[in-house]
Amino acid sequence: MSEKNRDGKRTARERIAVEREKQKAAEKRRRALIVGASVVCVLGLAAVIGVIAANAGKNKGSQSAGPVVVPSGAQGKDSLAIPVGKDGAKSTLTVWEDFRCPACQSFEAAYRPTLHELADAGKLRVEYHLVRLIDGNLGGTGSLRAANAAACAQDAGKFRDYHDVLYANQPKETDDAFADNARLIELAGKVQGLDTPAFRACVNDGKHDSWVDKSHAAFKAGNFSGTPTVLLDGKNIYQDRTMTPQKLKQMVEAANQG
Repeated sequence: MSEKNRDGKRTARERIAVEREKQKAAEKRRRALIVGASVVCVLGLAAVIGVIAANAGKNKGSQSAGPVVVPSGAQGKDSLAIPVGKDGAKSTLTVWEDFRCPACQSFEAAYRPTLHELADAGKLRVEYHLVRLIDGNLGGTGSLRAANAAACAQDAGKFRDYHDVLYANQPKETDDAFADNARLIELAGKVQGLDTPAFRACVNDGKHDSWVDKSHAAFKAGNFSGTPTVLLDGKNIYQDRTMTPQKLKQMVEAANQG
């Protein structure tokens, strides 16, 4: 073999070797790019998840994260019922209500005198459960804020009077006026002895917000159709189209006679 041929073969092998090295380098760069892109995707996904979680937290702004503080004297399962009337009453009326709910206001307006009469006579015990259904349906926080304020009134031993004041001054369903703590404190002035520094602090601090949320969760777990839900000794009387305050009174008095 001539020297020229040997040089030609050697040069060809060298070219092939150089080309292979270039291919290896290119493959190495390609793999590095894939790994880098994967890392970026993972980091990007993590960032998206973080944003979603943050926004979810914001959307839960109406949900309370603090400890559940039970109002003074609350009773029943998980202490979610605010009682009005004597413990020994033979009949118990359970009311699930929302202070923004116009149907609840209508029920109160029609039945309040009868409920007061029967409770004061020791014949009926009313257990109020406060929920925030309208907040979820229409937005806002008026149901929560009013329920917290009512729980604060319970701490002061003024629940029934303040409860009645809230319904007497209920805004339109679409008006979230009860979201304003100042308005709730202003209404407390209509109840003798309620507007105190302790009550104001309780309202402004949202002391019972988490308790209201827990009560609302119990309402949803009960699969009730809406507010008000009114049960007399466990029987839903609000769905009875023949029910009247007089009929309710007769039922309660019959139970007491029996």
